[in-house]
Amino acid sequence: MKKSIKERLIDLWNYFSTYEKVWFFSILILAVVFAFIFPEEDVNGVNGKLIMGLYLADIFFNILCELLISKQSKWNFIVSLFVEVTEIITLIVLASRFATMASTLFFWIPIDIISFINWHKHPDKQNEDVTKVRKLSGLAEVLVIVGIVVWTIVVGYFLTTLDVETDLFGGNELIETIVCYLDACVSAVGIANGVFILLRLREQWIAWYINTILETVINILSGQYVLLVLKAGYLTNTTYGYIKWTKYIKEHKEAKEDKKLL
Repeated sequence: MKKSIKERLIDLWNYFSTYEKVWFFSILILAVVFAFIFPEEDVNGVNGKLIMGLYLADIFFNILCELLISKQSKWNFIVSLFVEVTEIITLIVLASRFATMASTLFFWIPIDIISFINWHKHPDKQNEDVTKVRKLSGLAEVLVIVGIVVWTIVVGYFLTTLDVETDLFGGNELIETIVCYLDACVSAVGIANGVFILLRLREQWIAWYINTILETVINILSGQYVLLVLKAGYLTNTTYGYIKWTKYIKEHKEAKEDKKLL
């Protein structure tokens, strides 16, 4: 028999642990409070309330996506599509961070769809709601770091050559230049993060740590204080997710070794 909407909602509520529910609603409520304390001003002719609405929608979808990733759920990629659309609209409105916009449009949306299919093919044998995850080799990590550095320098310089007017930085060219390079680095780390997620690698959490720190600096320079709540949430949940994935990998590695001994 098909479950009713009420039963489905109850199952969804019970799917998350007490910690996860407290974390989710704490970030969401704190974001709303910050929205009143630090209201957004009009930018590029767009009403500040609309911009704040986009920020809050971005926070809602992002923290839900974060929880689903930490739980090794393939459904995080469906929620992530809503994140990508919200962020693209926001960046168009702000006329800023074109590297992030391009990587979101041409990389993240396709990678979310491909990752959903790939994760669907690798369910845990004992729990189909959980996807198998693993860790990265040392050589691959070095190659990724080199790629990020090169991308940051090349793309960052290209962004500084673009002549795009925006009210976001109050005409401060130095801050705008710094954000261009930070934006390039965020896009590079984000791409690495996306590949790691696609391949179900634990190192995606490390990439997300770096991404979050860089995004925090950009948010401060851009005066996007409500988004700092989201970054605080990222840092706590990234730690939680890294621990959960590491525990899963260790337990399954030990299980394989026990089978070999038998």
